[in-house]
Amino acid sequence: SVHVLGIDTKRYRIQRLVQHVGLVMQDPESQVFGMNVLADVMFGPANLGLTYDEVMARARRALNLVGLVGFDKRPPSDLSGGEKQRLAVASVLAMHPEILVLDEPTSELDPVGREEVYQAVDRLREDGDVTILAIEHSPDEVVSRAENLVVFSEGKMAYVGTPKDIFTNAPKAHDLGIRIPEPAELGWKLYEAGIIEQQKIPLTVDEAFELISPWIIERKDKLAKYDIHPGSCDTRNSKEVILSVEDLSHSYSDEIHALRGVSLDVHKGEFIALVGQNGAGKTTLAKHFNGLLRPTKGRVVVDGKDAAGQAIYELAKVVGYVFQNPDHQIFSATVWEEAAYGLKVQGITGDEAKETVIRVLDLVGLSNLLEYNPFTLSKGDRQKLAVASILAIEPHVLVIDEPTTGLDAHGAEGMMTLIDHLNKLGHTVIIITHDMKLVAEYATRVVAMSQGRIIADCTPTELFSNKAVMENARVKPTSIARLFAKLQELADISMLITVEDAADFLIELSKS
Repeated sequence: SVHVLGIDTKRYRIQRLVQHVGLVMQDPESQVFGMNVLADVMFGPANLGLTYDEVMARARRALNLVGLVGFDKRPPSDLSGGEKQRLAVASVLAMHPEILVLDEPTSELDPVGREEVYQAVDRLREDGDVTILAIEHSPDEVVSRAENLVVFSEGKMAYVGTPKDIFTNAPKAHDLGIRIPEPAELGWKLYEAGIIEQQKIPLTVDEAFELISPWIIERKDKLAKYDIHPGSCDTRNSKEVILSVEDLSHSYSDEIHALRGVSLDVHKGEFIALVGQNGAGKTTLAKHFNGLLRPTKGRVVVDGKDAAGQAIYELAKVVGYVFQNPDHQIFSATVWEEAAYGLKVQGITGDEAKETVIRVLDLVGLSNLLEYNPFTLSKGDRQKLAVASILAIEPHVLVIDEPTTGLDAHGAEGMMTLIDHLNKLGHTVIIITHDMKLVAEYATRVVAMSQGRIIADCTPTELFSNKAVMENARVKPTSIARLFAKLQELADISMLITVEDAADFLIELSKS
């Protein structure tokens, strides 16, 4: 049985329950349906029988809380994935629920947008007695907010307790398939090295700084020999250019200009991350790489040929594109048919097609699900299938939009291991992501965008060291990068951005 505020959910209709419980679903497109943004947010409170002025006031306040002021007349179909997610949150907030259930409410938002949504939730709690239940794969939002943490595994509650109890035990967290905050990851490595006690493992950047700063101060004179200077990103790469964008502009309408004079060269074998705020133009740019969108101005050259004269199926042989939402790309009745579809379009059948399908499905770990309907798979497996269907065509360039959105720790780790393996096999990889941890750990080059323009083209370390660019692109550095930025105020040390590099540095430093 389920009782909400004393109400038996078996006995009452949804119309009664929504007056008390607001649910923000993981996929914003499943609950956004208004003709425009303002109409969508007004719909809920209007159905509560409130006055027009009250409905409008609630809608305005909700849009302000999620950063969508000025979007009133914009059709939801014209919004980016992250903007749709904000709209879904606003539509529920306007109902003033007593209990707010958030199912991955910020999975498609840029880092600053994630923070803004949770700050809005914080303000709701401060303003009134609102109970929050958040379903999250990201630990950063819950570590300093949640009083209780419930971890599910195979339909059962595998852990109930405080965030500190689970996040200070990395092996247990890994077994349960949950990510832990980077400061805790670092702390566990220091604990394993015998440098700190387990109860001193930090959960936040501030706690990590408090723990580590005395070591830096004490060894200030010995730091020079441990200094690690990051290399610069040489965009004049000596490898062959596989993809070139020249003065590219794209407009969706007279009012919406998504790209403004973008130029970019992509070299064979690179691992590039496209980053920037929602609506910056990242996905619009990437969809030009294989003809899904065509330039309003400028041109795209793919493998030495102008893309303008080529059909999408021809460009797909060179550039494969995996959508942010795998359900936008999957349509076949079985896993096997989905993986084989691209080959069929290319005219490849028989034994050659069979061998290729078996190989790519085995590569993504789906070879035992050949006859399954793709829509019965988990989102992680649907995402792997989308990757497999593109890999079957054997493109030279693989573009993946938000490769780990909605995946748990094991799923995200498996997806990135696969993508990294493909890059090492020689595929050029371009990921569009808001996850700066992925950028720090995998990308060799970062292209940061803002308002339809490229504002930086550099290494991850250089990006995280440039405060002005990060603010412009609405990028938040990794927790480790933020920690080392604070430590740099105490001593002349290099910027480190990954847990592995930070642990190696501090373990070596502790021996001095």
